[in-house]
Order: sequence, then structure tokens, then C-alpha cells
Amino acid sequence: MTQYAVRHTTLYEYGGEVAHSHHLLHLTPREFEYQRCLSHSLVLDPLPSSAREDRDAFGNPIARLEYDRSHDHLSVSAVMRVEVLPRSAGQLEESEAWERVRERLRYHASAPRPTDLEACPFRMRSSHVPLKDVVEDYAREALKPGRPIAAAAHALTRQIYRDFDYVPGSTTNRTSITAVLASRRGVCQDFAHLMIGCLRSSGLAARYVSGYIRTVRDAEPDTLVGGDASHAWVSVYCPPLGWVDFDPTNDCVVGEDHVTLAWGRDFGDVSPLRGMIVGGGRHKLSVDVGVRRVG
Repeated sequence: MTQYAVRHTTLYEYGGEVAHSHHLLHLTPREFEYQRCLSHSLVLDPLPSSAREDRDAFGNPIARLEYDRSHDHLSVSAVMRVEVLPRSAGQLEESEAWERVRERLRYHASAPRPTDLEACPFRMRSSHVPLKDVVEDYAREALKPGRPIAAAAHALTRQIYRDFDYVPGSTTNRTSITAVLASRRGVCQDFAHLMIGCLRSSGLAARYVSGYIRTVRDAEPDTLVGGDASHAWVSVYCPPLGWVDFDPTNDCVVGEDHVTLAWGRDFGDVSPLRGMIVGGGRHKLSVDVGVRRVG
């Protein structure tokens, strides 16, 4: 197991007075079988008029903030310590053929298996992940007939890593997956959305995972892309193995290098900080993330 200390700071400078605002935060690490949250705190400036903790529709911990006094900036620092456990060493080839999984996830009059029912919301289109023939066609190289679903997802991970260039600033959070497919460049969010689109367009279930990846400096031989910022990857429903996570930005199966914040259908479900404001001018946003292995 590996422990990490993470600090994620977001600063909004509003360029004018904001009279009222509401904010939704996905900045608390999720606890599940491969991860435990040892400590977590939020440092807020200014202090909110009200704050409460909650859970969203996908079971992720969230915080809701409200400001009813004028302010010209908002600083949110999430400080956490997380323990990441080794993942199951199951062989990817031990999963069911992807066509069989697709059939399981189709509508049936008989009652579906509970695990299949849980996966069904993650096989539908969502705001950032439309179902398109062009991305289904792109996935055919990986989705060979009879191939186990986990092995096929791993092959798709490698295919995206091979075909696309990681170019920060080349896209925005409004760039479509078809535009990314055409340009063959983007960032981790784009590659995650594209991979999810490939799988869902093929009738499979995949969810978007937000979090962090360990910070490794360029001088070290095993540098991973996406450090010092929020990171994103893909979790694929692979019965009987369950959900298996893949990182197309770094061509790997997710393990102890990754810290999970939340999962949903796409980035829109798990944005670290979003909200609504009344007032302000031209906004300036800055984000700083540090991930340090401890212990």
C-alpha cells in the first residue's frame, strides 16, 4: 500500500464584486475497496455563509458552499492524506468476451443481475460523451471478435496512447470527442472521454474517474504524464473481474500511482469545483496541485 499527501488549490479572481454565489465541490477522496481517506480538510477564503457535506447521485462525497456577502475572490484548498491499496491481480484475459458483456447490458424483460444494473447508467450517452459511429469505428481495432472485455479495453488504452499526442492547451472542456479524434491531440480529460465514447458506442459500460497521479519529476526514469494537476482516466465494467481502471494518457492499468476523487458519467458530473455567481467581471482562474508520496 502507498500513502499520499495531496494539496489541491483553486483560486478564482472575479475582477469585481460578487454579491451571491453557490458552489459544488468534488474535492474529498472517495473511499472504496482500494482506497482509504486518512484525513481531509478544506481551507476557504473567504469563509462561506453556509457549508454542508453531502453525497451526489453516484455516491461521491461533495461539499456545498453558499456566499451571501460581497467578495471579489474565492480560494479553495483541499488538503488530504490518502492510502491507496494494491488492486486485484486478476488476469485481464479472465474476463468475459466483450460481445457477451454487451448482450448482458442490453435491455431484457427478465430482472438483470444487480451488478449489471449498476453498470447500465454508464453505457448511455452523456453531455460530454455522445454515441457516434465514428468513435465506434475507431474502437474496432481493439474490440476484436471474442476478445475478453478487459483485454480489449487494455488494447484500446494502448491504441489511444499510440495515436494521440498529449498537448496541454490544445483543447478546452467544451471540445468534442469527434474533434479530438480528428486532431489526434488533447489532454487526459479528452482521452478519457474518447475512450468512454468508444466503449459506450459499442454497447459497453465505462465511467469517468477524476483524481490525481503521483508527481514524478522529469529527471526520474518513470515519469508519468498528468502530475501537478487534476488527472482523469476510465473505469470499465469487466465481469467477472468487476470494474477495472485504465489510464490512456499513460498507457497503463491503474494501480497505486493513482488517487481517486470521484467517478461519474463524464467530467460534468465530477468537476472539482463548479458553481453559480451573481456579479463579478472578467474572471481569472489558477489551479495548483501537489501529490507527494509519504510514509
